[in-house]
Amino acid sequence: MSEDNNRPELPENVRVRFCPSPTGTPHVGMVRTALFNWAEARHTHGTFVFRIEDTDAARDTEESYNQILDALNWLGIDWDEGINVGGPHGPYRQSERTDIYKDVAAKLLAAGYAYESYSTPEEIEARNVAAGRPKAFGYDGYDRNLTEEQKAAFRAEGRKPALRIKMPDEDITFVDLIRGPIEFKAGSVPDYVIVRPNGDPLYTLTNPVDDAMMEINVVLRGEDLLSSTPRQIVLYRYLMELGIAKQIPLFGHMPYVMGQGKKKLSKRDPESNLFLHREHGFIREGLLNYLALLGWSIGPDRDVFSMDEMVEKFDVRDVKANPAHFDIDKAIAINAEHIRMLDPQDFLNRSVPYLHRDGVVSADTWDGLTDHEREVLTAAAPLVQPRVRLLGEVSGMVGSLLSDASYIEPDADARKTLKDSAGDVLTKAIAALEAVPEGEWKAEHIHDVLNTALVDEAGYKPRLAFGPVRTALSGRRVSPPLFESAEIIGKDVTVARLKGLLEHL
Repeated sequence: MSEDNNRPELPENVRVRFCPSPTGTPHVGMVRTALFNWAEARHTHGTFVFRIEDTDAARDTEESYNQILDALNWLGIDWDEGINVGGPHGPYRQSERTDIYKDVAAKLLAAGYAYESYSTPEEIEARNVAAGRPKAFGYDGYDRNLTEEQKAAFRAEGRKPALRIKMPDEDITFVDLIRGPIEFKAGSVPDYVIVRPNGDPLYTLTNPVDDAMMEINVVLRGEDLLSSTPRQIVLYRYLMELGIAKQIPLFGHMPYVMGQGKKKLSKRDPESNLFLHREHGFIREGLLNYLALLGWSIGPDRDVFSMDEMVEKFDVRDVKANPAHFDIDKAIAINAEHIRMLDPQDFLNRSVPYLHRDGVVSADTWDGLTDHEREVLTAAAPLVQPRVRLLGEVSGMVGSLLSDASYIEPDADARKTLKDSAGDVLTKAIAALEAVPEGEWKAEHIHDVLNTALVDEAGYKPRLAFGPVRTALSGRRVSPPLFESAEIIGKDVTVARLKGLLEHL
């Protein structure tokens, strides 16, 4: 133990792992688990192992497997051993390790740490009812002491046994890296199944066996797995006796992520869907920064930081045990900060796929764009980058700058802002701007000309003076700065759009 809050010392060479099951779309809880393990490995100069737990043939899919790889690669979470990288403890997909599990199960059975169990779920329930226990009380240890004759009789009936681990009759305690000392009372955890009657190994066997053989010494995982920890500790003891495990790892159980209404964030909640966040235009720096805050902080009153800064400061023992609340508005605000920090060209490169998706530009890479598109976007970047929170918002900001349309239909929000004076404002604006020579078509001069015509001479307040002009140029209530937009669009299109809106009032 270290003196610091009696927290366990971490091993000298930290080995952590991320081991998702490929069942569905990657969700934010899964990614946070990967992030915290990665940050711990990078902070301690340890090893991050990535393997896939794909023994559930009914639920696992290759599509989900590929999505997990896509998610980690997009987020820049790299690993030292495992899938597509290799290492000394492969294979790193459980579906390719079946013989290993069979061998370990046979050794546990031979050593008396596991036993054959022939009871059906119905028989277990019936025995509980007969003994005055609740029907769903769980397994009662009935098969522990079956004689060879009883086993033979079950086999003769055509029954196949499950394999169960013998839990010792003692309290099981450990010190959680996040929660401190935890105790499970003797008898509170029943003997549990590690191999189904059909021979399929269960998570209860495969997960600790893989951790043992891959020499994982720090297990960081979700709070929902806390109840399985005493089983794993007992199994580790047996694996150590058999020479399969070197040690019992340290465990840290990360807090739940809560969604709306103080309910646990479900995989099916939209906020949980990683790729939906990417679709909306989160950048990896912003999303990772926000996910890091779900249970951890870099310092008081500081929410925005880089992954390098996180790695420098991260210690899993600083993670809070209290549930973390996923707040989409805060996530978006943090993403906006990271968008503002991007180099302008990097901002443009990342925006182009969204612009192409939305039909605003002709290609999905910067190099594939036309010279005109690149010229407009380069001019627009300093106007747009400080104003968007998600890359998905860039299209709405630059669409009108890239279009040569002489009329843009205003959206409902923008049309609502048009007052009775809009017609007069547009008429005066057209007359003033038509008189501007091409060579003087610059943002500052456009501002001066319109200010003189609409504010000084016509007496309109700036909001009433410039609102209709903004709506004419962009079709939106919120747009990039007005006069700079007019300069980018050019005189002919600017005047044509003012006339277009005037006709459609």
